[in-house]
Amino acid sequence: MFRRILPTNIKVFNNRYIVYVPKHKPPDHKDIEILRSFLVKHDKILILTGAGISTESGIPDYRSEEVGLYARSNHKPIQYQEFVKYPKVRQRYWARNFVGWPRFSSVQPNDTHLAIRELEKIGKVTSIVTQNVDRLHHKAGSENVIELHGTGYIVKCLNCPYEIDRHELQDKILKNNPSIQSNFTMIRPDGDVDLSKEQVDNFRVPLCPKCEGPLKPDIIFFGDNVPKQRVELVRSKVSDSDAVFVLGSSLTVYSSYRIILQAREENKEIAILNIGPTRADDIAHIKVSTKCGDILPELCTAIKV
Repeated sequence: MFRRILPTNIKVFNNRYIVYVPKHKPPDHKDIEILRSFLVKHDKILILTGAGISTESGIPDYRSEEVGLYARSNHKPIQYQEFVKYPKVRQRYWARNFVGWPRFSSVQPNDTHLAIRELEKIGKVTSIVTQNVDRLHHKAGSENVIELHGTGYIVKCLNCPYEIDRHELQDKILKNNPSIQSNFTMIRPDGDVDLSKEQVDNFRVPLCPKCEGPLKPDIIFFGDNVPKQRVELVRSKVSDSDAVFVLGSSLTVYSSYRIILQAREENKEIAILNIGPTRADDIAHIKVSTKCGDILPELCTAIKV
């Protein structure tokens, strides 16, 4: 049994309904049977998840048609080189992230995260590789999670080994910025929100207490590279699996797409469950286009019977 703990496509801010899940068709019997057979057939599945599963918890993705962040605004995600080079960029980022953090960190896992955990419990999953930085897999109880693009829950110094829990840093930032506040209607995939120029200019940026260097969330920003050790770990997990199941990812970013390329080279069966097209549609053996939360819990129930 799966308990729906949050609406899966609607969030309410300031009495406004905001839909983050793009339009999609409901799953049909054929879709369910194809994926059920896939799950029954394989006992060593690597699951690769993307922003499409977090939209069901109320975190928007970047690219979805009509409802993604790019469609809703002209916002562009933070670039690694700009963050490293320019103090003003760091000030803007940290001000927005500080205000957005309470909402971002309070988001809860949805039916898809819980269903993935159930697949783990019955021994179907070797690893969960997620592109998401929201830690919703951890909140759902999943254990073998590799955060491909890092996490917003850890912050590190760019100049020394210092690191700090994001919740602890939030308290420290608040002491230095007691008056900052914002009325916002949408958090972004990386957790920040819109602020006025005056709010940003008056914001006191957190610095490393050890060396006074710049602090950065342990997230792979656009333009940065996934650490080699993590890449190799993922490669080994793909090799140790007999199939790859993609959930809620368009695979646009190469760091995720190369997982599928490796799976093809090693003759692993590839299944994709995602609303809309993906970069690997011509590679996958199975492609079902519908919302993950509408089909995965039912699949888990079916294969456990």
